[in-house]
Amino acid sequence: METILVKTAQLLLSLSILVVLHEFGHFMFARLFKTRVEKFYLFFDPWFSLFKMKKGDTEYGIGWLPLGGYVKISGMIDESMDKEAMKLPPKPWEFRSKPAWQRLLIMVGGVLMNFLFALVIYIGVLYAWGEEYLPTENVKYGIVANEVGEEVGFQTGDKVLTVDHKYIDNFLKVIPTVVLDNAKTVQVERNGQKVDVEISDSDLALMLKSKSVLEPRFPFDIKIGGIEKESPAEIAGLQKEDVFLTVNGLSFQFYDEFTDYVNSQKGNTIELELEREGQKIVKKVTVSEEGKIGFYAAFNHADIFELRTIKYGFLESIPAGIQRGVQTTKDYLKQFKLFFNKEAKAYESLGGFATIGNIFPSVWDWSAFWNMTAFISIILAIMNLLPIPALDGGHVMFLLAEMISGRKPNEKFLEYAQIAGMVLLLALVLFANANDIIKMINGTF
Repeated sequence: METILVKTAQLLLSLSILVVLHEFGHFMFARLFKTRVEKFYLFFDPWFSLFKMKKGDTEYGIGWLPLGGYVKISGMIDESMDKEAMKLPPKPWEFRSKPAWQRLLIMVGGVLMNFLFALVIYIGVLYAWGEEYLPTENVKYGIVANEVGEEVGFQTGDKVLTVDHKYIDNFLKVIPTVVLDNAKTVQVERNGQKVDVEISDSDLALMLKSKSVLEPRFPFDIKIGGIEKESPAEIAGLQKEDVFLTVNGLSFQFYDEFTDYVNSQKGNTIELELEREGQKIVKKVTVSEEGKIGFYAAFNHADIFELRTIKYGFLESIPAGIQRGVQTTKDYLKQFKLFFNKEAKAYESLGGFATIGNIFPSVWDWSAFWNMTAFISIILAIMNLLPIPALDGGHVMFLLAEMISGRKPNEKFLEYAQIAGMVLLLALVLFANANDIIKMINGTF
């Protein structure tokens, strides 16, 4: 429960910051061109708001429905669908009275703010914390391939060498590179031999739906990092910091061999030899029907693997942060290609609020929080640029058509387009969150 609350708090804070900045982008250009802004809201306020105050011509407030936010600009057909105001003659301070190029800048202001904010975050993160990662060559014990990894063709113990014969320095970027670049092969070292693992479109579909495919292989000498409440481990008296020695008299070289053995003992009672505060103790534990005893291991990559850390001075962090933001944008755009790949079935991996919240860590970490916020900022910018009426991209599409043709779209047409866009967006939100619910039911979330 505590984990869920931490993730939810991070998600709400991140979205609040990003929504306010996005709407401020619209607000800033509107005020620059002397266009009246009637409302500026964080979250939506159907029927009532949690807070509101009036300053000048603008009402500032906080709504109760945390699905985004909005600015209501005078003389504009938007989600408010204020048709009565649109029937009146245009006023000089209204959106519809402004030149097309000014209206275009007002509409792209939010997206522009999201992109720039992401770059600022990445610059700040690199300057404050630098960049730490696990080099692929330092995954010295090889990988652990889960069920999906094995179906693709990987084997536990493989050492990843290259992807399509290109070395990937960061181990955590191996699978994203395979998926985003539509790689055809992954070269691994297996039992001293170099082997090509062939990647098909159906393999991409499997990897897209899996939370992880490959993980670094850890040695067996691990500590207990925590105990699940009312689990067999808690009932048996296992404690945090206990170190596993043997199971039923058997010792193991790797942690995955231990978990595989425990999984094979479903419903049976096993004898654990542990070390606690320098003393050897023995505990008997009944393995659950799911093949678990209810603990999580205290893995510390830095203690087992040689991590690489890059530190940046202030001036160095600027181009590095911009490069990271540009690369993140490119990688996210590559994902759109997968939605048009029938075999990949990328639409099945589309997630809603639970998926977004789940990318945040279970403990509060400011470095991770700002990295995730920058990533979500880029996502919001790209999604808002989609040429769907009711999104900024839909308004931009009509404005560009007007600037090219010299003819303004009929306001009745814009009303119908706005309604159609809102229905489409609602359907996408429902579909994405339904995917989350299905994943939770299937236990794949």
